[in-house]
Amino acid sequence: MNHVTEVFLELFTVFAAAQIGAEISQRLKLPALVGEISAGCLIGPAVLNWVGVSQPLDMLAELGAVLLLFSVGLETRVEELRKVGRAAVLVGVSGIVLPFIFGAAWAHWQGLDLAKSLFVASAFVATSAGVTARVLQDLGVLSKSYSRVILGAAIIDDILAMLLLGGVTAIQGGGSVDVAHLSVIVLQAIGFIVVVGWVGPKLLRRSSALLDAPISPFSPLTIALAICLALADMASFLGLAAIIGAFLAGMVAAETRQRELLNHQLQPILAFLVPFFFVITGVKVNLAVLGDVSMLGTLAIVVLLAVAGKFIGCGLAAWSLGRKPALIVGAGMVPRGDVGIIVASLGQQAGVISNEIYAVIIAMVLLTSVIAPPMLALLLIGESRDAKESENNLDVF
Repeated sequence: MNHVTEVFLELFTVFAAAQIGAEISQRLKLPALVGEISAGCLIGPAVLNWVGVSQPLDMLAELGAVLLLFSVGLETRVEELRKVGRAAVLVGVSGIVLPFIFGAAWAHWQGLDLAKSLFVASAFVATSAGVTARVLQDLGVLSKSYSRVILGAAIIDDILAMLLLGGVTAIQGGGSVDVAHLSVIVLQAIGFIVVVGWVGPKLLRRSSALLDAPISPFSPLTIALAICLALADMASFLGLAAIIGAFLAGMVAAETRQRELLNHQLQPILAFLVPFFFVITGVKVNLAVLGDVSMLGTLAIVVLLAVAGKFIGCGLAAWSLGRKPALIVGAGMVPRGDVGIIVASLGQQAGVISNEIYAVIIAMVLLTSVIAPPMLALLLIGESRDAKESENNLDVF
């Protein structure tokens, strides 16, 4: 079998496994990414050994991650950030701080140095709003104030997680982590995000008319993707994660009049490329390390810290909404997702984290995504689809 044939067979195997895994997962009322990562574990060296990590698959997986974060940014508008209110801001910030502290403390306890501990901790912080939004939608409570707080806080989480990841990624190559060095790194990350996030939307709003009568119906998308790749490359050049540039490119593109068109045209590309990222994530997981009793104990501790960090931090921040809404907000912020997986993958590729810690973090992301839906369903028992929005003293918007 020649090299080209082998590559295409690998591509077929990975893509087919992703579709089957996602279908099974969704039929079980679980997020598609759970099935895609599980499929990767199954076809990878840990079980069937049908697929290993090769350069073509790695490149497709990385491109999938970049476009995934571009699509997340495309759903995030600066105007929407201004509307989420004090409650969402408090929940979003608390949802970053406490899990980050818990994650850093655990990583340090595992014997990692400060820089590596901060990197591992950044995998604990980002909330997967998609998992929670699906549950809230299925239960018919998306119009409730606590639902709007959760979704608003998730947007803020994404912004803060990108900023945090920018800082800790740059630290890895910086050697010393003294205060002066750390300050330069943080200012560099903040500067890049602020300049692109502030100047970019202004420029795109003024020039979006140029895209109203394009030569090709796909010109707006191709231009947006060019911006995405340019900013991803710029972020990498500055020592930040490429996904940060992609996320900012999405936020910039979200300010154009073509936002909905871009989102629509992007979906087929995402449907093809993003599954490669999640399956390859599973392929890289060494299930053997989780078979050890001590590692299962470690996983249990990590999941407990991950759940507690969000549930306690976000629940307390939302306490002014009332006891039950606060508990719902806390549970709704528990699922980790795309960003946590991407952070773990970046860490493994850079040699920052070991295969054991990588496997534990991926398993934690999966388990929090599985745990959160029944937690929410239990807390929302008795909620009617047609119930009117309850009055709150807090002005959310």
